[in-house]
Formats: sequence, structure tokens, C-alpha cells
Amino acid sequence: MIYRGLNEMSEDKSREVSRHQGKGRSSFSGKVGYVLAVAGSAVGLGNIWRFPYLAAKYGGGIFLLVYLILMLTFGYALIVSETALGRMTKRSPVGAFQAFGGGAPFKLGGWINAVIPMLIVPYYSVIGGWVTKYLFEYMRGSTQALAEEDYFSGFIANGSSVWWFLIFSLAVTAVLFAGVKQGVERVSKVMMPLLVILAVFVAVYSMTRPGAWEGVKYFLIPNPENFSWMTVVAAMGQMFYSLSIAMGILYTYGSYIKKDVDIEKSTAQVEIFDTAIAMLAGLMIIPAVFAFSGGDPDTLKAGPSLMFITLPKVFASMGFGTGAGIMFFLLVLLAALTSAISLAESGVSTFEDQFGWSRHKATVVMGAIIVAFGALSALGFGVLDFVSLFGMTILDFFDFLTNSVMMPVAALATCFLVTRAAGLDRIAGEVMQSSAFKRRRMYNLFMKYLAPVCILIILVSSIANVLGLISL
Repeated sequence: MIYRGLNEMSEDKSREVSRHQGKGRSSFSGKVGYVLAVAGSAVGLGNIWRFPYLAAKYGGGIFLLVYLILMLTFGYALIVSETALGRMTKRSPVGAFQAFGGGAPFKLGGWINAVIPMLIVPYYSVIGGWVTKYLFEYMRGSTQALAEEDYFSGFIANGSSVWWFLIFSLAVTAVLFAGVKQGVERVSKVMMPLLVILAVFVAVYSMTRPGAWEGVKYFLIPNPENFSWMTVVAAMGQMFYSLSIAMGILYTYGSYIKKDVDIEKSTAQVEIFDTAIAMLAGLMIIPAVFAFSGGDPDTLKAGPSLMFITLPKVFASMGFGTGAGIMFFLLVLLAALTSAISLAESGVSTFEDQFGWSRHKATVVMGAIIVAFGALSALGFGVLDFVSLFGMTILDFFDFLTNSVMMPVAALATCFLVTRAAGLDRIAGEVMQSSAFKRRRMYNLFMKYLAPVCILIILVSSIANVLGLISL
């Protein structure tokens, strides 16, 4: 009886939203399109370069183990929550929060979730432009030039990076214009399998380099001696970043799926896909750098510069360096595109839902936001390098604001929405329309108690890191 009542409430809400929004809401064609689109959202630059350097810095195999535990518990709970809320309400983040009343606090929580991807995709597209440039140069055979120490700094400072950013942004906008089925879903169905094939090929090549096996062991075998509290904090932050939690994307994509899509099974598939790519990225990068550096893990701790400074040196030292560089940066470009498309799609959906705009108008506005804020981020390394926000470049500031402050706040808002407004039973009713919800007890435990604590740890530690109180 409880399940039937929850079902009826959910259906009533869906009918109410349908009347509000009309019958023209976009949707995925089926389960495969949804899973690949969400996987494309989750698999991005965070998996390809952020995961390997964090794994190297915080213990290798022990970091990987902690990450997997958090992803299967905390990450699972938030993915299910956002997807279920999106499907239940058939709205993007703002509408999903407003559907449960609560006044201004709920509306604010929805807008925080909605604004985050709008702020991320511009600077993300700047990095996507850098990747596009490097792929182009490898295809031209400029392997040795890319390995020079000052190549990257000179490229981002001379202003030409803006043009590569615009090329990347144009590609993202073109997919958005095509719509959900013909654009987002179709691109994901092609790019994600290709990305996996490339990742496997590059990982196998990397692991077979002389001296690379020590890097494989460091990455895959947990060593308790390498464990520290910061291993947990870093793994939490990476999981947050990698799974597209608290970016509004899962609300939006959840609103596009039908009632027969098994949310729990789809979440598990996304977890597997995301983790597999992250591990493949580790097997691509860590063994190669180990071989290049003679087994020095400190070489991996170059952070963001790992992709654009350290790895080109690795490729230049290889006999098949140009080919390896082409394959690697093609893979990274595919990952960057799928994630950028997902981020931008969330913004487009919000504009359609909240302002009643057509998809084309919403896409034009989203494209304008990408160009405006992205250009500022790109020029922040050259023409606008005198601009400093809390000691950070424009790009670094947007990254800190969204990932370290707004995303934890948005996730806390989702926890509050689930436990205080929608209710755990109602979420369960939505999930159980198409799923057995086998992890329901664990889900309830995390959403009610553990997830808020984990999120607060991420928020406090990230801010403390920027203030210099701790070092992440």
C-alpha cells in the first residue's frame, strides 16, 4: 500500500509538471542512451589527469581502494538521489527543488545546483581548447617542440589559446543545437565506446614500456604505510568531481528518462564505467611516467601540468611518441567533449524550464555564457594576467568557487531536500518503480547521516587548503 501511494504521488507530480511544461520536453531514446550520456558526463578531464596525479600523491593503491569504497557508498547515494528527483519531477534542478515547496531556501538550493555547470563549462572549455591544440600539434608531428619546457606557458600566455577555446566551444554548442536524442545521445553513443578502445590501447602500450611495471604495482597494490587522513579527503574530493555530483547534470538527465529505466542498475553501470576509465587513465599515465623518471613517483605530482608538460616529455622519449601523443590527446578530447556537453546541457535545460525559452534560444544564451566567461579565463594567463582573485588566476578562481565551495553546498542542499522535503520513502518509491533497490538500507544511512558529514569535510578542508591552513 505504501509503495502504491508513493507511486501515485509521483505520477501526480509528473502529470502536474507535464501540464506546466507542455508535451515537448526532450528525452533519451532508451536505457543505453541514458547510461552512455551519464557516463560521458562523468568521464572527463577529472578522470584522465586529476585522478592519476592524486593517486600518485596520496598513496597509489591505497588511494584507489579508498576511492572505490567512497564511490560505491557515498557516490552511489547522491547519484541515485539526483536521478530519482529529476525523473520524479521531470524538471531540471531549480524546478526539482521548487516542486516540493519550501520557499526561498529550496529555490536557492535549486539555483546553486543549476548555476554550477554554467560556471564550470566556460573554463572547462578553455582546457578543452588546450587539448585540441595539443592534438593538432601532435598530428602535425611537433612532438619534440611540445616537450620543450616553456612551450605550454608560452602557448597559454600569447593569446592564441583563445582561438582554440572558441573551436572547442563551437563543437559543444553545435551538439546542443542538435538536441538530446540527435545531439547529446548520438555523440555519447559514438564517443564513449571509442574512448574505451583508445584508453585500453594506450594503457597496454604504456604498461609495456621498460620500467613501467613498478608504476603498475604502485597504482594497483594498496600499501597501508602510504595511508593518511588526506588520502581520504583527496579521494572524497575526486569522487565528487569525477561522478558529476552536485552539478545539476544528474537532475537534468534524470528528467529525460522514462519510468522503465532501472535507476539502481544504471547507477551501477555508470559507477563501473567511470571507475574503469579512471583506472585505465592511471594505467596510461603512471607506468609511463614511472618508466620515464626511472621510478620516481614525485614526477607524477606535477598536478594539472602533468598533462601538458610532463607527459609530452614522456611521449618525446618514446620511439612511438607521436602516435602515442595523438591517441592520448584524442582520448582526452573525447572525454572533455562529452563532459562539456553534459555541463552545458544542464544549463540549457534550466533556461528552457525556468524561462520557457525554446531550445535554440537557450542554447544561444548558454553559448554566449561559455564564450564570455571562457574568454576571461583564457586571457587570465596573458592579457589579463594582472587580475588576481584571492591570489588565483581567473580560471583557478572559477575552479575553486565551483568545485570547493558551491558543489559541497549544492550536495548538502540535495541531502536536505531528500531527507526533509521529498522524504526517503518517496525517493524509494520512485526508484522501486523500475528497480529492486537492493542497497536501500545503505542509501538511507548515507543520505540521513554519513553523506552530510562527508560533504562538510570536503567543504571545510578545501577552504582551509586555500587559506593555507592545510595542504592538499
